[in-house]
Amino acid sequence: MKNRVKELREAAGLTQKELGEKVCVSRQAIHAVETGKFDPSIWLAHDLADYFDLRIEELFDFEGSVRK
Repeated sequence: MKNRVKELREAAGLTQKELGEKVCVSRQAIHAVETGKFDPSIWLAHDLADYFDLRIEELFDFEGSVRK
């Protein structure tokens, strides 16, 4: 699923590890979400969107993604 996680993380000056710590997941999980290798659970999507003060729909592109 396409998303803006990497763009927003880098704009905030955070490493993948630091963002992972803020939302209680591993650096590897953040990497997998950023690269589209893993679609996050609804809870992780919520936590990421909440951290960046966005709605889930603003962080993740449902329209431009193929449903798995």
